[in-house]
Amino acid sequence: MPGYKKEDEMKARKDVVRMGTKVGAAFGVIFFLAFGIIPGFYFGSYGTLVILNHLFGGPLEATVFVRVLTAAGIILGITCVASLSIVVGAIFGTAIGYLSEAIASYAKARAPEAVTVKSE
Repeated sequence: MPGYKKEDEMKARKDVVRMGTKVGAAFGVIFFLAFGIIPGFYFGSYGTLVILNHLFGGPLEATVFVRVLTAAGIILGITCVASLSIVVGAIFGTAIGYLSEAIASYAKARAPEAVTVKSE
């Protein structure tokens, strides 16, 4: 069956790219845990306070309402930085998966064919 080998090669190529995507997303999570929590906390809280300052027209007192909204902003900031890190990591992983697959297929195409010797 001539098409069967072609289907196996295509499945192997997709598997390489999928593995690259998963590994890249895992590196994105690790990068977020190492470098993203503090900026997410900072930007979420600061952004919330700036927005509340503009909405209410001046400095705010530390009421329960402001503290709850600041906590929600912190959660939103951390979530945004986490999702950005994971998506960017997955994109880089996918690109590396495509690149490694292209290099492997090029090397396979350039490899010399196996020479068979006929014995009489």
